[in-house]
Amino acid sequence: MTVPIRAQQRAADLRAQLNQHNYHYYVLDDPIISDAEYDRLLRELQELESEYIELVTADSPTQRVGAEPLLSFEEVKHNVPMLSLSNAFEENEVITFDRRIRERVDVDVVEYVAEPKVDGLAISLLYERGVLVRGATRGDGMTGEDVTQNVKTIRSIPLRLLGKQYPRLIEVRGEVFMTHKGFLALNKRQSSAGLKQFVNPRNAAAGSLRQLDPRLTAQRPLQMFCYALGEVDDGDMPESQYALLQQLRGWGLAVSPLVELVEGVEQCLAYYHGMVEKRQSLTYPIDGIVYKVNDLSLQQSLGFVSRAPRWALAHKFPAQEETTLVKAIEVQVGRTGAITPVARLEPVFVGGVTVSNATLHNRAEIERLDLRVGDTVVVRRAGDVIPEVVKVIGKRRPRAAKGFQFPTRCPVCHSEIVYEGGEGIIARCSGGLYCSAQRKEHLKHFASRKAMDIDGLGDKIIDQLVETGMVQDIADLYSLTVAQLAGLDRLAEKSAQNLVAALERSKQTTLHRFLFALGISQVGETTARQLTDHYGSLESIMNATENDLQSVTDIGPIVATNIYTFFRQSHNKQVIRKLRRRGVMWPETGIIKKDVSKLPLSGKTIVLTGILSAMPRNEAKARLQDLGAKVAGSVSSKTDYVIVGAEPGSKAIKAAQLGVEVLDETQFLKLLSKLGPR
Repeated sequence: MTVPIRAQQRAADLRAQLNQHNYHYYVLDDPIISDAEYDRLLRELQELESEYIELVTADSPTQRVGAEPLLSFEEVKHNVPMLSLSNAFEENEVITFDRRIRERVDVDVVEYVAEPKVDGLAISLLYERGVLVRGATRGDGMTGEDVTQNVKTIRSIPLRLLGKQYPRLIEVRGEVFMTHKGFLALNKRQSSAGLKQFVNPRNAAAGSLRQLDPRLTAQRPLQMFCYALGEVDDGDMPESQYALLQQLRGWGLAVSPLVELVEGVEQCLAYYHGMVEKRQSLTYPIDGIVYKVNDLSLQQSLGFVSRAPRWALAHKFPAQEETTLVKAIEVQVGRTGAITPVARLEPVFVGGVTVSNATLHNRAEIERLDLRVGDTVVVRRAGDVIPEVVKVIGKRRPRAAKGFQFPTRCPVCHSEIVYEGGEGIIARCSGGLYCSAQRKEHLKHFASRKAMDIDGLGDKIIDQLVETGMVQDIADLYSLTVAQLAGLDRLAEKSAQNLVAALERSKQTTLHRFLFALGISQVGETTARQLTDHYGSLESIMNATENDLQSVTDIGPIVATNIYTFFRQSHNKQVIRKLRRRGVMWPETGIIKKDVSKLPLSGKTIVLTGILSAMPRNEAKARLQDLGAKVAGSVSSKTDYVIVGAEPGSKAIKAAQLGVEVLDETQFLKLLSKLGPR
């Protein structure tokens, strides 16, 4: 197909715009368009490339994610070795380093470039004619691993260098890392999914970059700072380290904004102490300072010793780990009902602060550590933020050390604790409507637009209602008066009247909205609607057994347990009765459960993946359900068929691994026409 000139020009323009916006966002930290506008430009380019496949280029912003998972990483030989740095832990070692350099080059004062030593994973980027062609890990310095497809998912790494004045071939080196905020968010997602949590941001960055499936790497919040060059061919380069870093920035590569030129050892040490002070406020982890001789010709003359350059030094920060005693193990109830074990410690100074508590994440972590009260443990500030127990020093365990039994009931409201996630390691309080630890979050959810839609009941008002004791549970909302509300801070009488009116309107609702508003763990809008369609009344849902609940579409054993346990709690049933007495109502549908046993796909579990051209995914799902099938969201050995459309995801790969029968769209449509009318 001949691509119109206009389409070619527009695609080139869009690529240039998107690359420029990435530069402003990741390198200059000065975005010039909104995220929504950026997404619109990206979608337009995706549509153009979809229509004209010839427009797709290796450096297109659309090509960051999409490669198939690898079976293994290929080896990469570094033509210029990626050497390590010599370390200094004391100031006199830095003074000695400076003295030796001055003596070797016979100068009075040496100019250095000082920058934070980011705690991440060293990486090499190879550009040919400005286009990224390879990404590789450091490995042992001589041989690394090819992680090109993963590197392409990191948005702070340009797929094409900016400008035109760059060498024909250039190898850029730097550090891939994860911010503290990104690390905490990732571990939260890992915990919610019942997956292993990462120990610190560095391990998280390294593990993310070495995923065989680039799509998983793309979901991880990775960034990169560049700091050096390796191989260079056919190009003029700056004469100083500082100028080199500015040139890298000019080509669109991110460089630490904290880089400084310093003169002499006194300024090196002053920079170090300044960074010790700033360290806790930085958004990313650093574990020291790197000093490099600024003059590149001096670097060359100084050369190397063993496997480290003579012209550079890493001045490491004090250790971030200490040992202390575990005095007790307790559990805390989070705002969403999550039960988290916490170690109470003999206070110890770690990473600049005194630590007396440390998270233990979940009961599986306690079992992995084999942690007991009375143990001597190593404590670390994970990402310099959250203190955690790294390991138990078994040789120092006293005979009286006591094991910890995870509670079966919430320590706040005494409701039953249920377990979710992989292998049931996530503990959660089931007394959602009653538990005071969860009160604010449940009120916010209950009032949200897709739940009871109580207009005007915002976070600040909810905070005041809970803190003043006016609302003990969600049913108390419907006994509030204008006089009570008008007494709250920043709530005038007119606003109070409007809020009471909104509460009154919200009493007329639907069963699926009400179910969603209750905040049962893992019961979203779709599940609430499916429960309503299946049972037709709240009483039927409340009286259903766990096995019975699993007959509802898309409800598996974990969600069934959550629903069953929630309605078994007397506190929750009491709150629901109060809501009904105070006028919350909905039309009962009186639906009689379908007898699906005689339908042609009864007992079959089917998974959909990819893009279907003949119908939207939700229509395909509904058609299958009408034929009696259970449409699941993930592939397992119990799956009967996987229906694959265009651009399928990892579900198709898993189906092949498990030997599950795969149907393409043509076969799927034939199945539908054979088994039932449209």
